[in-house]
Amino acid sequence: MTGGAGNDSVSPPADGAAGVKRRPTILFDLDGTLIDTIELIVAAARYAFASRPGPAPTELEIRQTIGRPLVTQFGPWLVDDTDLPFLVAKYREHQLEHHDRLTTVYPGIPKAVASLHGAGCVMGIVTSKVGFMAERALTHVGLRDYMRVVIASDSTTRHKPDPEPVLVAMERIGARPEETTFVGDSPYDMMAAVAAGVRPIGVAWGAFETDVLIAAGARVVLEQVAHLGALLMAADVTG
Repeated sequence: MTGGAGNDSVSPPADGAAGVKRRPTILFDLDGTLIDTIELIVAAARYAFASRPGPAPTELEIRQTIGRPLVTQFGPWLVDDTDLPFLVAKYREHQLEHHDRLTTVYPGIPKAVASLHGAGCVMGIVTSKVGFMAERALTHVGLRDYMRVVIASDSTTRHKPDPEPVLVAMERIGARPEETTFVGDSPYDMMAAVAAGVRPIGVAWGAFETDVLIAAGARVVLEQVAHLGALLMAADVTG
């Protein structure tokens, strides 16, 4: 280690008597944090831009915007008012066709999430993915039932790195900033966490390097999935 809500399917343990420490809340980014969809995102974006003449991002430029809504990702290369809906439609076409094949859960994540749930953590998702695709991905990899809320790009008017999605997730859960950790793989996740007053924890197995996450405010960057449960349950992180 280095320095829209759905219905509950799994009910977290109830709080104890008065005076007992409240349950920690852990919010996760989705793409690049819990699930490996980097190849799918890049391929869908390249397919969309290849579907029309005009400016297009390089693969590196696509990777550098992972973690932002499509309107933000595609913005610098739009040519007119009809370009964004066209590109989004093409992106979704490719994404839906290849979703299940190119959406996998990172090894060790299901066990870590189950352990955190068993330890009493309340968990949720804060993602720049559109809601129906976030729900599909979580269900596909078997994580949906652990998540109290799913805050997606169509759940709020402002998006990461703005803190609004994190604040909305906490509001729906009933969590306090001092008991909340946000885990993500992008600088936008870290900046949103800092702005919301919650603990920013980065992961190095996604789209961005450790130094980028630290520069964006990450308190700690996890190098391996195996570190996830132990760190998040440590007193200096959840207390």
